[in-house]
Amino acid sequence: MDKDFLLSTETAKTLFHDFAAKMPILDYHCHINPEDIAKDKKFENIAQIWLGGDHYKWRLMRANGIEEKFITGNAPDREKFQKWAETLELAIGNPLYHWSHLELQRYFGYEGVLNGDTAEKVWMLCNAKLQHLSAKTLIRESNVKLICTTDDPADTLQWHECIAQDKSFATQVLPTWRPDKAMNIEKPNYLSYIDTLAKTTNVEINSFKTLKDALKHRLDFFANHGCMVSDHGLEYLMYKPASEAEIEEIFSRKFSGGTLNKEEELKFKTAFMVFMGREYHNRNWTMQIHYGCKRDNNTTMFDKIGPDTGFDAINNFTPSSEAADFLNALNLKDELPKIILYSLNPGDNVIIGTIIGCFQQAGAIGKIQHGSAWWFNDHKAGMTEQITSLANQGLLGNFIGMLTDSRSFLSYTRHEYFRRILCEIIGTWVENGEYPSDMAVLKKLIEGISYNNAVRYFSFKLEML
Repeated sequence: MDKDFLLSTETAKTLFHDFAAKMPILDYHCHINPEDIAKDKKFENIAQIWLGGDHYKWRLMRANGIEEKFITGNAPDREKFQKWAETLELAIGNPLYHWSHLELQRYFGYEGVLNGDTAEKVWMLCNAKLQHLSAKTLIRESNVKLICTTDDPADTLQWHECIAQDKSFATQVLPTWRPDKAMNIEKPNYLSYIDTLAKTTNVEINSFKTLKDALKHRLDFFANHGCMVSDHGLEYLMYKPASEAEIEEIFSRKFSGGTLNKEEELKFKTAFMVFMGREYHNRNWTMQIHYGCKRDNNTTMFDKIGPDTGFDAINNFTPSSEAADFLNALNLKDELPKIILYSLNPGDNVIIGTIIGCFQQAGAIGKIQHGSAWWFNDHKAGMTEQITSLANQGLLGNFIGMLTDSRSFLSYTRHEYFRRILCEIIGTWVENGEYPSDMAVLKKLIEGISYNNAVRYFSFKLEML
């Protein structure tokens, strides 16, 4: 993993070192806790910043037969780190091997290999460096210009306000509207959440209409805090239309403690998503839709340690016809917002490429985007496949590029990883004679996908470089 890691041609090396590597980072979707930024959190040791909440690593450790006490349990941090180091040396071909070593190089100056034998050396080196590193320091060193966190409509956004007051911290940290709890009417705690939302907004929520009123209130609140992006986590992008009267009846039955069947749940969610799409269009917000995940598959472990702990999988039930119908429903009344579609199923790459091509239009360059390779696909093969599919089906030059989608302050090396893969792909095409070796044009392409396209697309208050 030297300076030319993943770069096999001279053109690829030039594209990366002269153009991509110099661009700042716009992290338009992540799960970093804004409170940690506001309080400029520091970490006692490398296990805390690496293993805390990282279900990517947890899955590999379980695959290595490691006891749960060393993963999410109460084992000492040093022992957890040792188990991770012993696991990592077996992870040939896994992106975690690359990410971990890039992080060791960029943030800790360690050029060697992490394994069971070197764990103590790396532990001591990283912990010494961490004494001088903090959340804000790591963000600055990563050259991050803007971060969009992930926030519930009922959130007070107090930590975003706190961050904005720190004039010494130049990185913008904006909220992202994530209304899944208001949509997931099938969840057993749904009415409890509706009560929380009602108290937050001072709106009595007893119908779908009043729910929409409360959400509009919070949309305005988020907008006043700089929010311009939403995100939705779905099993799949459904479209089961129903009349307003039927949606009101469905909500009323749920509100009264009744039960709903699957079709009724989907009708309610369709109405919810269409309403949200219209609101985003009116506000010039971008709508991100992540789908194709079957969550919490291991119910034994879910009961023990809860969600987001490494027991999710790809769902291949992602009907393309309904996704297309959803976009069409918004487009019919000229209420289609900017939308980014991400599917966890790589088999959907070409499908997404063909759907978004049906709804591009004047007034917004690349209005409907095929989102970057996500979660189980953000490795070399997955990124290569997504980039190539997008190039085959649309305009790669208008792609808004990589996002971190992480809870870790060390994850910004994923942008470097993505940019190296991007430059390798384009460099190969150039040297194969599939595109001219025109460095002025290539510079614009690489800098656009790395940073500038996202600045333009989201209309953030940042300068294009």
